[in-house]
Amino acid sequence: MGNSRPATDWLRRGHQAEGVDLVEAFFQGAAYGPHRHDSYAIGLTMAGVQSFRYRSSMRHSLSGQALVLHPDEVHDGQAGTDAGFHYRIAYLAPALLQQVLGGAPLPFIDGGVSADGRLVTAARGLLSNFDAPAGSLERDDALVDIATALRQVAGQPDLPGGDFLAAQRAREYIHDALLSPLTLEQLAQAGGRDRWSLSRDFRSYFGTSPHRYVTLRRLELARQLMLNGMPLADSAVHAGFADQPHLTRHFVAAYGISPGRWLRLNRRQYKGEA
Repeated sequence: MGNSRPATDWLRRGHQAEGVDLVEAFFQGAAYGPHRHDSYAIGLTMAGVQSFRYRSSMRHSLSGQALVLHPDEVHDGQAGTDAGFHYRIAYLAPALLQQVLGGAPLPFIDGGVSADGRLVTAARGLLSNFDAPAGSLERDDALVDIATALRQVAGQPDLPGGDFLAAQRAREYIHDALLSPLTLEQLAQAGGRDRWSLSRDFRSYFGTSPHRYVTLRRLELARQLMLNGMPLADSAVHAGFADQPHLTRHFVAAYGISPGRWLRLNRRQYKGEA
């Protein structure tokens, strides 16, 4: 997410989806005059100091902090230093978040800026697929992460318990169709639940999101294929990844080591070298 662009004002829009509008920009000096919109604005300051007036006070978001503006709140935007600021932001329709929250009150984050790791991590996940369309399962997972983090940081109580049998049916469906393109809607149909409730149920009973569960099962398959002698690139495709870099990115995120190094270490172990 680093900024390699020249220090002149610019703005671009990312992949759009219903209820989700992604924007990335860099500004020096004044960026926006006072305005308000009927969506949540949830972003990350990538570099510099992002300053804005919000709820009658001047706020400053530093690099690595999350920005959360509640719908219909007047705010402006400007650079906090001469170096300018670079940010990414998602405008989320409250109706979309309300579907995820299942009727809970909309969360309010006091102050508009947060360094809370839960919210920063969730915002980073939502904004990480800025340049290319995310798979629908991954995008829906990111929306649940954002809604959950907003609720937690706002101090709202946990949502009521879910449906274990629905989550179990969805899990079985994943194992039966692991190498097929999977969506949260398909899992919801298999579980007999609406997709947002199913996502919450799955996390509650299996400790991780549906998308991450799918990714980890595919990583397990890729590891077995590699140990059986299949080349890395072929293992990636046969395990359901787009290509070897796609496998490597998820492999490192899951295990903290590249697949090539992991394979070399395992081969040494089998040979009694380590």
